[in-house]
Amino acid sequence: MRATVIHGPRDVRVEQVPDPVIHRPTDAVVRVVATCVCGSDLWGYRGVRSTPEPHRIGHEFVGVVEEIGSDVRRVRVGDFVVAPFSVSDNTCVHCRNGVHTSCEQVAWWGSPDHEGVPTDAAQGEYVRVPLADGTLVVTPEHPDDALLPHVLTLTDVLGTGHHAALSADVHAGSTVAVVGDGAVGLCGIIAARRLGAERVVAMSRNPVRQALARRFGATDVVEERGDEGAAAVLDLLGGVGPDGVLECVGTKESMAQALATVRPGGRVGFVGVPAGGPELRVQTMFSGNKGVVGGVAPVRGYIEGLMPDVWAGTIEPGLVFDATFGLDDIADAYRAMDERTCTKALVRP
Repeated sequence: MRATVIHGPRDVRVEQVPDPVIHRPTDAVVRVVATCVCGSDLWGYRGVRSTPEPHRIGHEFVGVVEEIGSDVRRVRVGDFVVAPFSVSDNTCVHCRNGVHTSCEQVAWWGSPDHEGVPTDAAQGEYVRVPLADGTLVVTPEHPDDALLPHVLTLTDVLGTGHHAALSADVHAGSTVAVVGDGAVGLCGIIAARRLGAERVVAMSRNPVRQALARRFGATDVVEERGDEGAAAVLDLLGGVGPDGVLECVGTKESMAQALATVRPGGRVGFVGVPAGGPELRVQTMFSGNKGVVGGVAPVRGYIEGLMPDVWAGTIEPGLVFDATFGLDDIADAYRAMDERTCTKALVRP
């Protein structure tokens, strides 16, 4: 089959790799109907994270179950499924506590599974799914082409934005600021409004993303960054910072901006994949009673709760996909994301 392999900075290629097969009775094989490029994929693409040797890449996919192992019970051949960005059994103590990304059998697409068997990454034609009953979520029916992008966000960005909002303790009547105007930040706006936030400030310099932020429910837009951005948000909110700030970037500067923006006693929900040496200003946190909560989003635990709103069209997170590429054009998809000529690239094998 064809699959994406990253060789180094700005070098991704579509290559022939072995077809996936059932290795153990709890596996399934899924035909990928749609995948995408994530902002976190760009850390390796840009060379921020090294690539010691070529490897498979991609962690977001939806598709159709083609084959199942003899012990798979919840998932059937022909089901359309959402695959969260990590593998989990959905039964261990950490999964039961809602932290599926710390599952006792956790694994990541493109890396060895819990028993050391290599897994396929998402940016390809097929994927072997370990622990299929725990990992995969079956959709109510096969989505049509119009619904497909919205369903694809359930694999990562919608759940990650939701995790940021929950971590920031967003609730009815909250005031919120969102640092980061990528797909996660934009989905964070959806999540904040869905949880009842009264006022949501999007921090963005990009006119296209500003417009989408407003469509998703942002009440205000601030273009300034850093301390100037924090001051601008305080001016908007009558001199008091927001109750919660969603940090959706993952850099030292974005975390500093989030801490400078949130009000005393407020919370920063952070989900930006760390890059560039993010630091916590402990003295700022201590002096202002500012909490920082979050981390890698356990999206498996959120999919079933978010899916009904996606299916009903109550929310439209798939609008973050503003460019579509074929698998053979994956290098163009990465280039578009890297150059910020698209917000998020959808890929159809």
